[in-house]
Formats: sequence, structure tokens, C-alpha cells
Amino acid sequence: MLAKRTHFIPVLVLCAAFPAVALAASGGDSAAPRIGVADAEPVKIAVLHRPVASFHQTIRTTVERIEAARRARLRRERRRLFASLPGGVSTATLEAIAACESGGDPTAVSADGSYRGKYQFSVGTWESVGGSGDPAAASEREQDHRAALLYAASGSSPWPVCG
Repeated sequence: MLAKRTHFIPVLVLCAAFPAVALAASGGDSAAPRIGVADAEPVKIAVLHRPVASFHQTIRTTVERIEAARRARLRRERRRLFASLPGGVSTATLEAIAACESGGDPTAVSADGSYRGKYQFSVGTWESVGGSGDPAAASEREQDHRAALLYAASGSSPWPVCG
């Protein structure tokens, strides 16, 4: 009886410290599942999937809103910039030039490709009045504004046939 008591306290301490050891040591029914570290499954982080996806969606939405606000601000600035024609040039004068040069088509390109847009700007002339890129790709308002700048500076001479 004494031998049993000397092992009782260390076994009790082990059982309290390691519940899996206690369950395995309890023996019990051999059909009962054994629980131990080898049988443990990793914790699934699927519970984090929804919050992470929501966070990513929030970031995408915020970036889209910032971009939309930037585009709206640029549109407002361009509208303000091109709201009135410089140099007192009338829209009737510009419409007549555009009708003669391109039929009023802002995407028109000459047969050889050297004259582009509603007013058939050459790239050099377009750049001389502050334009950048392809004149035929610019908005109609911008083309009108740049043509008015050119007309205010040079009169009708840039359009010898139509001016």
C-alpha cells in the first residue's frame, strides 16, 4: 500500500499539468478516441477570412473614391480653364475654321497624319499653344481653347485656306 501512495502525488501533479496525459493514462474504453498532441489539428483561420476580405474591400472602395474625387477635380479645373475663349475670339469664328478644316470633327486626322484634331493642328503648333500629346485625342473644349489662343496670337494665318 505504501508504494501506491508514493506514486499517487506525482501522477496527480502530472494529470493536473497535462490533461492530455491524464486522459491517455486513464485508460478507459479502447473504442474511445485518444486525445493527444499527435492527434491535434491546426487551428483554422477561416474566421479571419471575412474580416480580411472586408478590409481589402474597404481599401479598394477608398482608393476608388479618392481617384473619382481627383478626376472630378481635374474636370472642374479644365471646365474653368476652358469656359471662356481667350483673346476675345468668337465661337462663330472658330466654328467656321473647324467646319472648313475637319468638318467639325475633333478626332479628324489628315491623310498623311501630320495634321490632327478639329482645327488640324500640327504637333509643333499644338505644343506652341500649351497642348501636350495628340491634338486629336484632346477634348473638344481643349481644342477650342488652344485654337482660340493660336487665333489670338496669330490671327487667321495658321489656317491659310479656312481662316
